[in-house]
Amino acid sequence: MEGHKVQKRESQSLWSQNKYLVLSKSQRLYLEIREYLKNDHVDLAYVQKKIEIAEKLPENKKQSVNALLHIWGYFKKQANQQEKNGFFSRLDAYQQAKIEQNDVIEYIKYLLERYPNSYLQASTLINENK
Repeated sequence: MEGHKVQKRESQSLWSQNKYLVLSKSQRLYLEIREYLKNDHVDLAYVQKKIEIAEKLPENKKQSVNALLHIWGYFKKQANQQEKNGFFSRLDAYQQAKIEQNDVIEYIKYLLERYPNSYLQASTLINENK
C-alpha cells in the first residue's frame, strides 16, 4: 500500500515539473496524463514514458502558445502594464514566426526574477530552454 503512495507522489512530482512541457507539445497527452494521475494506483514509469513521448514531438506553435498563456496566468495579477505588453508582444512575434519560443521563455525567466515562483522555476519547459 505504501509503495502505491510513493509511486503516486513521485508521479505527481514528475508531472508538476513537466506539465507545461507536455502541454506545449500535445494537449491530448497533457489531458491523458492528468486523467491518469487521478487514479489511486499510478505507475511512475508510465508517466515518465508519456512525458518522453511528448518531448520527442515537434514544436507545435498553437500548443506552445497555450502553455505559455497558462504560465502567464501566474504573473497577470503582479505584472505591470509594461511587463504585460512585453510578454504579449513577444507572444505575438512568436506566433508570427518572428522570434523563437525560447525568446518568450527568456522573458518569462525575467518575470520569474521579479516575481519568484518555485513551482514555475522547477518547470522543465522553462529550465530546459537555454
